[in-house]
Amino acid sequence: MLCKYLLLPFFLLITGFLFGQQNELPQKKIYTATRIEDKPQIDGILDDEIWKDFPEAGNFVMYEPGDGKPSRSTHPSQVKIAYTDEAIYVAAYLYDNKPSKIRREFAQRDNLPTADFFFFDLNTYNDGENQTRFYVTAAGTLADAKMKRDNEDFAFNVVWEARVSLNEEGWFVEMEIPYSALRFPGGEEQLWSMQLGRHISHLNETYVWNYIDKSIGESTHYNGILEGIENIDAPVRLSFYPYVSGEVDYIDGETTTAFNAGMDLKYGISDAFTLDATLIPDFGQTAYDEVELNLGPFEQTFGENRAFFTEGTELFTKGNLFYSRRIGDTPLGFNNAQDARLENEEIVENPETTNLLNALKISGRTKSGLGIGFFNAITERQKARYYNKTTGEQRELITEPLANYNIFVLDQQFDQKSSVSLINTNVIREGKFRDANVSGFLFDVYNRGSSFNFSGEAKMSRINYAESNKTGFASQLAFARTKGKFRYGISHEFANKTYDINDLGLNFINNYSNFNWQTSYRIFEPHGIFNEYNIQFYGDHQRRYDPDIALTNNFGSSFFGMTRERFAFGGNVNYSTPFKDFFEPRRNNSFIEYPENAAAEAWISSDYRKRIAIDSRLGYNKYLGSPHGELNFSFSPRFRVSNRFMLIYSFEFMEENERESFVALLPKNVIFGTRDMKSIENSLQGSYNFTNRQALNLSFRNFWSSANFADDSFSRLRDNGELVSYNYEVDEANNPDANFNVWNLDLSYQWRFAPGSEMILLYRNSIFNVDKQSELAYFESVENLFKQPARHNLSLRIVYYLDYSSINSII
Repeated sequence: MLCKYLLLPFFLLITGFLFGQQNELPQKKIYTATRIEDKPQIDGILDDEIWKDFPEAGNFVMYEPGDGKPSRSTHPSQVKIAYTDEAIYVAAYLYDNKPSKIRREFAQRDNLPTADFFFFDLNTYNDGENQTRFYVTAAGTLADAKMKRDNEDFAFNVVWEARVSLNEEGWFVEMEIPYSALRFPGGEEQLWSMQLGRHISHLNETYVWNYIDKSIGESTHYNGILEGIENIDAPVRLSFYPYVSGEVDYIDGETTTAFNAGMDLKYGISDAFTLDATLIPDFGQTAYDEVELNLGPFEQTFGENRAFFTEGTELFTKGNLFYSRRIGDTPLGFNNAQDARLENEEIVENPETTNLLNALKISGRTKSGLGIGFFNAITERQKARYYNKTTGEQRELITEPLANYNIFVLDQQFDQKSSVSLINTNVIREGKFRDANVSGFLFDVYNRGSSFNFSGEAKMSRINYAESNKTGFASQLAFARTKGKFRYGISHEFANKTYDINDLGLNFINNYSNFNWQTSYRIFEPHGIFNEYNIQFYGDHQRRYDPDIALTNNFGSSFFGMTRERFAFGGNVNYSTPFKDFFEPRRNNSFIEYPENAAAEAWISSDYRKRIAIDSRLGYNKYLGSPHGELNFSFSPRFRVSNRFMLIYSFEFMEENERESFVALLPKNVIFGTRDMKSIENSLQGSYNFTNRQALNLSFRNFWSSANFADDSFSRLRDNGELVSYNYEVDEANNPDANFNVWNLDLSYQWRFAPGSEMILLYRNSIFNVDKQSELAYFESVENLFKQPARHNLSLRIVYYLDYSSINSII
C-alpha cells in the first residue's frame, strides 16, 4: 500500500524538525504567595488590613487584539495572592477611569455574558497542560473550566467563592479557592504556575500578567510561576451531594408520580487523586436531546447532558474512545424485540433506555506528571415483556443484560507540553451478549521551542460475541508547524475493516486510508480594519483500504475575520471529485457513486456588546451534472433587553432536492429513490436573572422535517455504483416518505442557595409525531402535531453540598 512507503521517511522528516528546533520560550514572571493565619472576609471590598502589605502582580500586557503592549495607564491591574492551610486567596484591583462603562450583565454559573471579567489560571503541576481557569465577571458571575491547551471545558465544576465590588476607581474581586477544589502533588514546597487576565469589554481588549506569544505554541505554555506555598496541611477532601427529587407526569389522561433520593460524593484519596461516585443517580432534569429525522446510514449522536459524565473526564476522553452516551443507551436487543414477537402476542413493555445503577471514577496526577484514571459503571438488566392474547400468558426477553463498563488510562506528561498515553476500555455483558475491549497508545509531542508538533495514535479493538470474534486496528499520524503567521500540517488516518469501538466509543466508518493537508496564514496584531483574520487552504485524499480503491479528493479554503468593531465574518468554498459511497447502500462491498460537487458557505456575526446582535449563515452545495442540490440558511438575532434579561431566537432552514437515497434492502437488490427533503427549526432561549444565583430560564425548540420520494423514481443499485430503473411497489408498510415533528419547551426556576447547593423547579411540555404525510407543509404539520397527546411534566430537585471539614468542625 502507498502508506507503507510514506510512513518511514515521514517519521524521519518529523523527527528532524522536532529535535532540530531549539527555540526557547520567553522568560516567565515569578510571584511569591504570602501565608496568612486568618482568612479575609470574602466580600469583594478590599479594605482588609490583611491585603495592604502584600507584593503585587502587576504590569499586565495586551493579549488581544495586540501582542504584548503595556496596559493602558487608565486601566492598570494589580493582583495579590495569599494562602492558609485550607485555601488560596486572590485579591484583584481592576482600575478603570470610566467606571460607568464597565459592563455588568448578569448570568448564572458558567455562563459568561458580554461583560468585563477577571480570570485566574492555576496549574498545580506546572506542566503546561493541566490548567484550571476561574472566572469572575464585574456583575459577580462565577465560571470555572478545565483548560486543555486553548480549549475550555466548562463541564468542570468545583465549589469556590468570589465577590466583587465597584466604586469610582474601578472594580475589585476577592476569591477563595479551597484546596478541596484542587489536586496537587504532595511535598513540603509547592511549585505551581499561574496566569492572570482581565477583559475590558467596551474597549474590546484583554490583558494578561505573563506575556503570551500567540505566534508560537499554546497559551497554556506561557504561565508565570507561583511559589512560596509551603507546608500545606491540606484538609480531608470529602464532600457529599445528597439530593431529593419529585415529579408529576401527565400524558394522554394518565398521571404518574415519582420520588427519588440519592447522593454523589467526592473523596480525595490523596492530595492528587480524587474518587467521584454517583449512588442511585437521577438524570430526570437533564436537557432534552435535539432529535432530528435521520435517514442516513449512521446513528444520530447527542451531547452529554449528565453532569457525572462531563465533570473531570479529561483523562478518559484520550483517543476519543469514550462516548459516554453508550452508558444508559438503547438496549442492544430493542429493535430485535419486535421480530421476536410470536403469533397472537403483543409487546406490553420494551424499555428504550438502560438504567444506570452506579458509577465511579478515580483520577489524578503524580508529582512526576503521570496521570492515572479509572472509570467504572454498571447498568441494569432490561427486558421486553410479551402478552399472549390467546392463552393469557406472559413472557420476558432480555434485551440488555447486566453490563459493566470500565476505562483505565495512564498519561505521562513531560517538558511542560508533551505527553504519551495508554488507554484501555472494556465492556463486559452478562450471558451470551457481546463483550468488547479497545486499547490505544497515543503521543503528542512539541519540540523545545513549541514551533512544531508531532502526534499519533495506534488503537486495537477486540469484539467477542458468541462463537464469533474479531480484531481491528486503526492509526493516525500528524505533523504540524505551530509557530508564526504561516502554518501547515499533514496527517494520515487508517483503519481496517474490522475496527470497531462502538460498545463504549463512537466511530461511524472503518476500512479507510486517508491523507490530509492544510496550510494557513493569520495575523496576531491589528492590521487595517482587522483585529484578526485567518486564511486556510486544505485538502484530502480518501481511499478504501481493502480492497484498495480511491474514493474521492477534496480541496477547499476558508476565511475568518474580525474587525476592530467586533464584526466577524467568513466563509468557505469546497470542491470534491466523484465520490464512491460504501455506506449509503447498507450492504457490504456495495457502493453508489455520487457526482462531483462544489459547495460554498458564508456567515456573519455582529457585535454582541450591542443590545441587538445577529448571527446568520448561508450555504449551497451543488452536485455537478445532476439536479441534486442542497440549500442551508440560518438566522439568529439576540436581544439584550437589560443587564438581567436576554432573549436569543434561532431559525434554520434546509432544502435538499433530487437526492438519490437508500430506500430498502431486498434479498438480491438495494433499492434507491429520488428524495426531496425540507427541514425547519425554530428555537428560543431566554433568561431573566434576579441575581447571579437566581434565574428564570426558558428553552424552546420545534423541529420539522419531511422527506418525499418521487413516484416512479425508484431504481436498483448495480455493482459498478450506477442506478438503473426498477419497478418497486410501494404500499403502506414500506412507504419511505416521512413527516417528522417534535416540540419541546422547558421553563425552569434555578436558585443556588448556598455554595455547591441548588434547587431547580422545572416544567416541561413536549409533543412528538412521525407519520407518512410528507405532502404536508410546515404549518399543516404543526397543526397536525397539536392533535397528538402532549406530555406535561413538573419536577423539583434539591441538591445540598456538604463538606466533611465543615461537618467535622460543627461536631
